[in-house]
Amino acid sequence: MPILSLIIWLSIFGGLLTLFVGDQRCRMLALVISIIAFVLSLALYFGFDSSTAEMQFVEHMAWLPSFGINYSLGVDGISAPLIILTTFINIIVVISAWEVIQDKPALYLASFLIMTGFMVGVFAATDSILFYIFFEATLLPMFLIIGIWGGPRRVYATIKFFLYTFLGSVFMLVALIYMGSKADTFSILALHDLALSAKAQTFIFFAFFVAFAVKIPMWPVHTWLPDAHVEAPTAGSAVLAAIMLKMGGYGFLRFSMPIVPDASAQLAWLVILFSLIAVVYIGFVALAQSDMKKLIAYSSISHMGFVTLGMFVIFGIVANAGEGAVASQDSHVVMALEGAMVQMISHGFISAAMFLSVGVLYDRMHSRQIADYGGVVNTMPLFAAFMVFFAMANAGLPGTSGFVGEFMVILATFKANFWYAFLAASTLILGAAYTLWMVKRVIFGDVANDNVAQLTDINKREKIMLGLLAAMVLFFGLWPQPLVDMMHVTIENLVQHVTTSKL
Repeated sequence: MPILSLIIWLSIFGGLLTLFVGDQRCRMLALVISIIAFVLSLALYFGFDSSTAEMQFVEHMAWLPSFGINYSLGVDGISAPLIILTTFINIIVVISAWEVIQDKPALYLASFLIMTGFMVGVFAATDSILFYIFFEATLLPMFLIIGIWGGPRRVYATIKFFLYTFLGSVFMLVALIYMGSKADTFSILALHDLALSAKAQTFIFFAFFVAFAVKIPMWPVHTWLPDAHVEAPTAGSAVLAAIMLKMGGYGFLRFSMPIVPDASAQLAWLVILFSLIAVVYIGFVALAQSDMKKLIAYSSISHMGFVTLGMFVIFGIVANAGEGAVASQDSHVVMALEGAMVQMISHGFISAAMFLSVGVLYDRMHSRQIADYGGVVNTMPLFAAFMVFFAMANAGLPGTSGFVGEFMVILATFKANFWYAFLAASTLILGAAYTLWMVKRVIFGDVANDNVAQLTDINKREKIMLGLLAAMVLFFGLWPQPLVDMMHVTIENLVQHVTTSKL
């Protein structure tokens, strides 16, 4: 059964169908489609063979044979968890919009369903041109979501988001065409084995780096993200942080590191530098924010710095291992990459939860300013419990998924360089500072004003939405082993590619 195609095209055509059923029935249809897509994605987990690094659930069909472009899909231990995360978050998004979106709800939900199909396509594509098409196609629904349902400065934020991410990807397309012409195929796995000179690797590395660094986004090309988050509707912010940022991290693992391993090793210091600046400097920037969404947006940049640090610090670990050491047998190398992957999945749940929590307050008071709140726990005790829990997870509290990935990356980074690890570990302090400082001012204390005094606690829909996310954060915080087991062999195989020179 072509499960991957079913997930992709069910979401896309289901989104188109949602446009034509009317505003009354669109919500139920969107929910049914998103649940079916998630159930199909669970088949990837239960049918996954974690003992092999080979692509699974493979689909292949000639598309443009004269150009060597094929409709090719498949998943491994890196892409399958991201697909499951994507379909899960889409259910949460539909639930979050159930009562809140009254203006063009059919178009709103259709945009998310179609975008879900495109994002699954990004993670499932094994043809590089197909990957690029899905990668760029995700911009269109998000462009509509921010541009139509966004805040007062939505036009500025939308254009900035589109230009940054689109222009960055143009360089990637040039690199893909160059490699495809040399390899006579656009198969991603074939490109992994393509012989490239040091000069070619350097140019290709920077072409990929521009595309994926903007998408993550890394410092200093991060400025589009806070604007996009602030102006986007709540569900748009949740998907942007939970899924779209991960496309950049996935790109580094799927393209940059295995295709140009020598350039990646040579320029790892640059990525590590930018990652540590994101972790430390952006953490301080988050401390200064007065808008809750902007604070969480900067928090996302800081946490994604951990992802790129975990990926590229492996070259420092290998260098310190000495001559003759087998990189794939060094548990710290594997741990660093697994930590980066766990951090991506965990951040997907936590960032979505944080943005949706802010959305719950915004739906009631139409303000994201921290100064407008205070003493919310007195009128919304159940909501306060959820928000404090998610804030603790965002700060990396042991027992939550937010701790696992960061701990693995920090532990592995010690093997490469003590100061890298020291600076990375500062996020545990900074994360607690900006997150708990926000929670203290919003949730605790006396009731700040009459608006807060009139707040009502979360309803059944909001309980389901936040409860599902809380369950995932707790589950992977207490038992991350199923996730690690799924990706372990794939990560080991990736390490062998990444640490084998092409020169």
